[in-house]
Amino acid sequence: MTPIADGLRMKKILLLNGPNLNLLGQRQPEIYGSETLDDVVATCTALGAELGVDVQARQSNHEGILVDWIQEARGDAVGIIINPGALSHTSVSILDALNAFEGPVMEVHISNIHKRERFRHHSYVSGRAEGVIAGFGTDGYGFALRRIVAVLA
Repeated sequence: MTPIADGLRMKKILLLNGPNLNLLGQRQPEIYGSETLDDVVATCTALGAELGVDVQARQSNHEGILVDWIQEARGDAVGIIINPGALSHTSVSILDALNAFEGPVMEVHISNIHKRERFRHHSYVSGRAEGVIAGFGTDGYGFALRRIVAVLA
């Protein structure tokens, strides 16, 4: 474990999950695995504590709510990890909100979107993200958290 700069100690990292991720562990386990979103949040919260950051997780099936949370993060969080789900491929409004956020952004996809349907190959969010992690299952969240802490240190 690499120690982080004291300036990051207990700073907030926002972990956002988009549509249908509330069904993680139930929906298409052959693609998304058997872990639930609660499992992912618990793992990331514990890892965040080890790394000295406060992980605040939220999930919504509604694009506008995600945009509101990203805008609120401008004065409240030092970084954002986002799995926008299917909104990755359609949402210019999420991209615009992320572009107004000054901290680093990491994009996570549980499946490898490049091995799936053609429409999933493009993500608007990727144009803003410092990094994109796809195809590592729910382990991708931990990778993203470690990376965002390293970028911020």
